[in-house]
Amino acid sequence: MLKKPQCPVIAIEEHYSDAELTALFTGRDAAGSPALFRKLEDVGAARLKDMDETGIDVQVLSHTAPSLQRISSGAVELGRRVNDRLAAIVATAPTRFAGFAALPTSDPAAAADELERCVTRLGFKGAMIHGLAHGHFIDDERYWPIFARAEALDVPIYLHPAMPHEAVIEAYYKEYAKDYPVLLRAAWGFTVETATLGVRLVLSGVFDRHPNLKFILGHLGEGLPFLLWRIDNGLARPGQKSVAFRELFSRHFSVTTSGFFSNPALLLCVQELGIDRILFAVDYPFEANAPGPAWLETVPLCDEDKAKIASGNARRLLKM
Repeated sequence: MLKKPQCPVIAIEEHYSDAELTALFTGRDAAGSPALFRKLEDVGAARLKDMDETGIDVQVLSHTAPSLQRISSGAVELGRRVNDRLAAIVATAPTRFAGFAALPTSDPAAAADELERCVTRLGFKGAMIHGLAHGHFIDDERYWPIFARAEALDVPIYLHPAMPHEAVIEAYYKEYAKDYPVLLRAAWGFTVETATLGVRLVLSGVFDRHPNLKFILGHLGEGLPFLLWRIDNGLARPGQKSVAFRELFSRHFSVTTSGFFSNPALLLCVQELGIDRILFAVDYPFEANAPGPAWLETVPLCDEDKAKIASGNARRLLKM
């Protein structure tokens, strides 16, 4: 059993919304129920009460998708205001909340500077980037200054899903999007987009230039741990540029349990990546808090390994 306070539960993909930023969301990004938006907006007593009742000691807060990844005009100044307000939220309950920075990726150099400011001055634990940045995959070298700064600061970048590109929606999902709108999101579209980003990063060569760069993928790695052997085997066939895909992914990526409370899937990730690369998350408020800690208590792992997932690995990776 997970014994507190010796083994706190730290949840690291837990979302909120900043009113100034979310007011700029349009189209599919602005969709959502009023109840969901109320929970995103609440970073006070109700959220803390829910955490208390469900056994979550700390939430690492990150802005809901797509954050700043669709904003260009004024994004740098807006990002500073958003991050300053998040720092003020964390300061209201510093033993219960921590933060991931929102980055103005429309200006990669400024985004790198904002990451440094957030880590060194505001105490943030890294940053979160949501899906495509202004229509581009962030493996593009224009974004590598952000990764260079993350490596220098020794903090991870959390790669979070966002809505698929409209051309992909049109080609792959349009027949089913009306009846099954979540197909574009958590049921499939988010996974495909974010897993593709993970594959592209390994192939891009960014880890040759930045050998200590660290990424986090939610939702137990967006399916990639299950596919590592096959991807690696396929890329070893004649006619391919040489790449140690499985080795590179396993060295540079950690995964979280956000929105994915499955014993078989978790055990596969443990077998493929090792227990030290699995971190706990809920994906609040898109998922309710209660099922996550309750599930973690029951997973077929020893208490030492459960404790690593619950908080030990987060403490090490995020320096908490």
